[in-house]
Amino acid sequence: MRDALQFLLETFFGLFALALLLRFHLQWLRAPTHNPLSVFLVALTNWIVLPTRRIVPRLRGLDVATLLLSWLTEVILLVLTYWVLGPGLGPAVGAGAMVIGFLALVQLTKMSLWTLIVAVIIQAVLSWVSPASPAGPLLNSLTRPFLRVFQRRIPPVGNVDLSPLFLLVACQLLLFAVAWIEAEAVQSLS
Repeated sequence: MRDALQFLLETFFGLFALALLLRFHLQWLRAPTHNPLSVFLVALTNWIVLPTRRIVPRLRGLDVATLLLSWLTEVILLVLTYWVLGPGLGPAVGAGAMVIGFLALVQLTKMSLWTLIVAVIIQAVLSWVSPASPAGPLLNSLTRPFLRVFQRRIPPVGNVDLSPLFLLVACQLLLFAVAWIEAEAVQSLS
């Protein structure tokens, strides 16, 4: 029963946190707003984002309200997970709450890195299969700022752009670092 409840929590709260995080990234990276993914994310999350924006203002053009909601959703997921699994936060509730908040930030970082990895892979496949795909502009806006860092330093080899490969390697290395940080934080909760 606990496994089923854990699965449901991770599915619903995890997907909602991902939807909020994707909405934040698409706005931050100025992705086209009239693509099906953006329209879906806005329709799914407007009920909570719009009221929160009245309280939490933008910061230098960033939609902090959406990012904060994504983080809070992860915090709720982590608290419910610890409640379902039974160990609780122990006697040091204040320290445990700080670690939970930090772990939620770590989860958002992991989701962001995985989103970038998936976008780069889909963009690479589409460039071979269907270069004029309607998803191209959306994927390009998600990956361009990160690919550009490598494109400036690594020239094409035989007219093949290797920047996606280097970006994927960098993302994987960052995921290893984040996993280590997460393991240390989880250990501090025990």
